[in-house]
Amino acid sequence: MRVVFMGTPQIAADCLSRLIADGFDLVGVYTKPDMPKNRGMKLAMSEVKEVALAAGLPVYQPATFRDDAAVEELRALRPDVIAVVAYGKILPQRVLDIPKLGCINIHTSILPALRGSAPAQWAILNGLDETGVTAMYLSAGMDEGDIIEIRKTPIEPLENSTALLARLAAIGAPLLSDTLHAIEAGTATRTPQDPSMATLAPMLSKELSPIDWTKSVRHIVDQVRGLDPWPVATADLNGTHFKIYGAQPAPGHTDKAPGTPVTLTKQGLTVACGNGELVLLTQLHHQLAFLCRRCSGAQVVRVLSTR
Repeated sequence: MRVVFMGTPQIAADCLSRLIADGFDLVGVYTKPDMPKNRGMKLAMSEVKEVALAAGLPVYQPATFRDDAAVEELRALRPDVIAVVAYGKILPQRVLDIPKLGCINIHTSILPALRGSAPAQWAILNGLDETGVTAMYLSAGMDEGDIIEIRKTPIEPLENSTALLARLAAIGAPLLSDTLHAIEAGTATRTPQDPSMATLAPMLSKELSPIDWTKSVRHIVDQVRGLDPWPVATADLNGTHFKIYGAQPAPGHTDKAPGTPVTLTKQGLTVACGNGELVLLTQLHHQLAFLCRRCSGAQVVRVLSTR
């Protein structure tokens, strides 16, 4: 079975590595064009491209499939199936129609919940206790295709989106391999999604970053977890602008106004939030250049004590 793989970030690279290890006939790997990264803005290849080149696989990086030449190049590979994992591009119908066995996708939620580009992050932001990985057939609608299989996993209470995505990749890679084997054997099932149960997981933006201290401690902790590593929760405390990378519920209650710093120790900064609850901020970063990216509680003490 001739397989074309499409993907870009680390979770896709993990899935590609699994397909390589399992001996699939990978006739082409598609990933987004090299992009400038970091302060030097030097062009950098995607994680998927690195894996593909290391394995000696042909790599294709079309800017768009609106270009007839790009579509014909793909058609010339004669794929039986196209496997997509976080490619970062919407595939037009004429691409979906190329492989005779269809296009499949690995999506990091329990569909039809959390359709969209940031399902793992929104699972945390929404305070869910469980998420999963769905293998599905691609269709013209965003994440609306028939479900092949779902594998579920609990979300740990203080797990951030980086850690959750790593675990979902470990679930998704074998799921993709098993799904391709089932398609090749003709045993893959199709279950239509219930559109009435659909929810969305739109792209993240910096508008989500500012912390509203009137919210519950659970809401604030979930915001910090879900927005790490980007766009990151933010707050102004004692006149200093902080990015917040770590937070957890703190014991006790307070009658201080939400947003008021209550205690400051080497463990972190305790701040009043909604309903008299307390949140402990454990990893912070602020704009002053002499501090490291993420500050411990002791470093925060030194910063705020000088304000």
